Order: sequence, then C-alpha cells, then structure tokens
Amino acid sequence: MGLLDILLGRTKPVVPDLDRLFALPSAAVTLEAAASFTPTGRGAVCFATVEGAAFEQTHREVQALLDADTERDGPPVELSRDEYGYSWLVSQRGPDQLPLLVNDLHAVNSSMEVNGFGPQLLCSLAGFEDPEGRSLALVYLYKRGTFYPFAPQPGAGQRRDNALELRVRAALAGDLRVEEDLNRWFPVWGAPGL
Repeated sequence: MGLLDILLGRTKPVVPDLDRLFALPSAAVTLEAAASFTPTGRGAVCFATVEGAAFEQTHREVQALLDADTERDGPPVELSRDEYGYSWLVSQRGPDQLPLLVNDLHAVNSSMEVNGFGPQLLCSLAGFEDPEGRSLALVYLYKRGTFYPFAPQPGAGQRRDNALELRVRAALAGDLRVEEDLNRWFPVWGAPGL
C-alpha cells in the first residue's frame, strides 16, 4: 500500500483465509462450555447464483467429491436456493462429526475458488443448538475472513437474540477471528443448514 492510497483512504482488501474454518471444532468446545450450544452436524456454503456450463461442472464435481465420502451420516450434499436468489450447498453430518463438516465446507469453498468462482462466495455457516432448542450459526464471511454469530429468536419471526450473539462473540474471541463491525453481522434468515 502506497502513500497515495493512505491519503485517499483506500484500503487493501482482506484476502480470504479458508484455513480459519478449521478453528471451528475448538471453538465448538468453548461454545459448549460457555453457552451450552452443541453442533447440529448441519452446515452450508452460500454463493451468488451463477448460470453456465463451467459452474454446473464445478457444482457436479464438488457434489460428487462430498457424496463419495462413505462416513457421511444423513442425506447427500444438496443444492438449494433461498427466497433472495442465493444458492446454498448444504452438508449434513452427525452432531459429533464437526471436523468432517468443516472439511466439507472447506472443500466447497476451495473448489469454487480454484475454478474461478471465488468472487461469488458469500459465506459459510455451521449450525449449533442448545438444550432448549435455540438455534445458533457461526457464520464465516468469505470476503472478510471473519466469523460472527447469528441467533434467531425462536417463535419471534425475523428477530435476533442480540444479547446471545454478543455473549457468544465474547466467549469465542480467543478461538475465532470475530468480525468487529456489527453492521456486517448480516442475518441469514431461513438459511439451509441452520
């Protein structure tokens, strides 16, 4: 970054570091101890929908790679679209298989990145729940290289449990690179995998 960039207020974009996803299993231990949330075994990668043969080929390769795993519990990897037009590649593992789920999420992100679809990647998430049935997602922002918690309030429509999100942020500050800008804690209402 040069002096002119500093004077004009330009910032260097953050380079995504997909290896940060591998911190999720240790963060899950902290999350369980601090707030009684355990992994659900569900996770997903969100990306802007892309049309074309190259993307379809990449999607088929990723799905074949993940579906070939003989240790998979639950349904095969599936592709879905949300009401906003974004695509989600959803993986289901056993609740005790968070490291394998993280491998799935990393493989999807890496494959899309290698095939030139990195700019379409938006976020990845891993689902958690507590004994009371409340849901929580740890969301990885691809373009920022940071995580944030998303906690929808049960039975409250599209309302978030902000107090829980802040408590989770404080608990995981030593385990994950948590997004500091709260304006970037985007809601992922109805996200598959949550």
